[in-house]
Amino acid sequence: MAASVVVIGGTSGLGREVAAHYANAGAEVVLTGTNGERCATCAAEIGGKTRGVQLDLTRPEEIAGALADVGSVDHLVLAAISRDHNTAKEYNIAGAMLLVTMKLVGYTEVVHALLPRMSPESSIVVFGGQALNRPYPGSTTVSTVNGGVIGLVHSLATELAPIRVNGIHPGIVGDSPYWASRPPEVLEAIAKRTPTGRLVTMQEVVGAVTFLLENTGVNGVNLAIDGGWMLL
Repeated sequence: MAASVVVIGGTSGLGREVAAHYANAGAEVVLTGTNGERCATCAAEIGGKTRGVQLDLTRPEEIAGALADVGSVDHLVLAAISRDHNTAKEYNIAGAMLLVTMKLVGYTEVVHALLPRMSPESSIVVFGGQALNRPYPGSTTVSTVNGGVIGLVHSLATELAPIRVNGIHPGIVGDSPYWASRPPEVLEAIAKRTPTGRLVTMQEVVGAVTFLLENTGVNGVNLAIDGGWMLL
């Protein structure tokens, strides 16, 4: 029987790549995004047994209704991101609240809504990021929320057992839409500070996600995928 996969934040970037991977493998895929038309377009472009669902993680009280017609769930990927730029000196409360709500409250409500449709063999992967360990000016909320993702992974893995829950924390993904648009010299400088001598690729992140979802011996892990960037 083909797997059923839900990718929250599956219309662009790494979420879309994960959705496409599973669709190409014959899985039934549900991808979500905040724009219904974009969800439908993305699902059609990916093809296979893929469909889109409009869902806004910053409106958690609407999540259960948006996911009401989703069937059984073998794998759940929480990949939605928001690049909030915030500092303590010039604090944007509204922006901070949106990101915190999206990644902590919204992620958790998705799990709450879909849990009755998951089995003991189901698995969950939660996206964080390396801003937790390598903060930068403006990452106040992003770094804090990524720390919250680690706590969320540990608490869910404990509470939902035997459902497995893992986190993935990419560093700079060189060919992702966000980073590929940066000046080459910026990326080259970062690559030189990475032991592999190059940046992680989107397909490498997808491979790590599938490993966390499918390897039944891995649970409660927060996996960094950054080519060893944090070592230097």
